[in-house]
Amino acid sequence: MQLSPGLISAAVSFIFTILILSYLIGDNPLFRAAIYVFVGAAAGYVAAVAWNEVIYPALVGPILSGSAFEGPVQGIAVGVPLLGSLLLLFKVSPRLSSIGQLPMAYLVGVGAAVAIGGAVLGTLLPQISATFNSFDLVSAGVSGADTAFMFFNGVVVLLGVIGTLAYFHFGATQSDDGSVHRNPIVNILAWIGRVYIAITFGVLFAGVYMAALTALIERMDSIRNFFIQLIS
Repeated sequence: MQLSPGLISAAVSFIFTILILSYLIGDNPLFRAAIYVFVGAAAGYVAAVAWNEVIYPALVGPILSGSAFEGPVQGIAVGVPLLGSLLLLFKVSPRLSSIGQLPMAYLVGVGAAVAIGGAVLGTLLPQISATFNSFDLVSAGVSGADTAFMFFNGVVVLLGVIGTLAYFHFGATQSDDGSVHRNPIVNILAWIGRVYIAITFGVLFAGVYMAALTALIERMDSIRNFFIQLIS
């Protein structure tokens, strides 16, 4: 048996596959060791990417090369991140952690703005546009039976959007006896939205299950290939 890089890679893959599969008998040190290695490797990779793609080219590199001192614009572009990084170091100390709240607040604000912008521009507006486009029979260039089918498809999409939004509408009115009731129309739309949400979660679960099953089959096949290489 020749010890080749392919065999070593297959052996490492086999060992970690067995360690992960050991979770079938419950949480154990072998499974935790595999998770620790995975988390450590992921953290190391993220740190390496952050250093090579952000910290060094945008902060350390300009300071070492002297380009950060060529003008006020370059100085601000480097000085502000450097100051924020130094202030974040105070978060290590419980007594001085309040000093690092300013850059932390900036990071949270930027993250929230990016998330909201992505949700509006990447999800909400395209969903509204797609809902209206479902009824744009002229641009679609359909005729005859295809027109009825496209119109029906548009009604299904529109009903799903309105029903899902109604499901997350929690407004209600209070009766004279003190009980709280939602609008009957909103209740009907919310029930329809619940059906759409259930179907969506079912499809997502099926997709996750198929992905997990595919990964399991691939791992089983890797174990088989490892024993084939081992005895060949």
